Amino acid sequence: MYGYIVKRLAARNFNLINTKGYEDLLASCADDIYHRFGGDHALGGERHTKEGLRLWLGRLGRVNSGLQLKIHEMWVKGFPWNTVVIIRWTGTAEFPDGSPYNNHGVHLVHLRWGKVTSIDANEDSQVVAKQLAAAGAAGVAEAALPPILT
Repeated sequence: MYGYIVKRLAARNFNLINTKGYEDLLASCADDIYHRFGGDHALGGERHTKEGLRLWLGRLGRVNSGLQLKIHEMWVKGFPWNTVVIIRWTGTAEFPDGSPYNNHGVHLVHLRWGKVTSIDANEDSQVVAKQLAAAGAAGVAEAALPPILT
């Protein structure tokens, strides 16, 4: 039963990325959440606070506004005081020229007593960097900024 509840929470949080419900997503996170997103680009790096994740989510929504994530598989392990969720997903959108953006990855998510304490996002960072370069060339200045590291 507990695993089912956690899977529903994780699926809800992925859907909140799709609908830009960032504040609702952040409500499920610990204040000192750890977030890592691979790559040396505007979305890369590590954040160590809920406020840093809030800034990152806002940037994600602005530099890849059409991003849609789809969960393909999910595994839950552990107990309420120490839960690990592994989520295999794909992401789709469009490049500024209308060509398709496709990415895939795995998130490792840790929860403690229902609060997300860490998110380790592992995706094809070269695809992300290509999308950010295209967005920057199309006038989205934030796509070329340094990572948010807070």
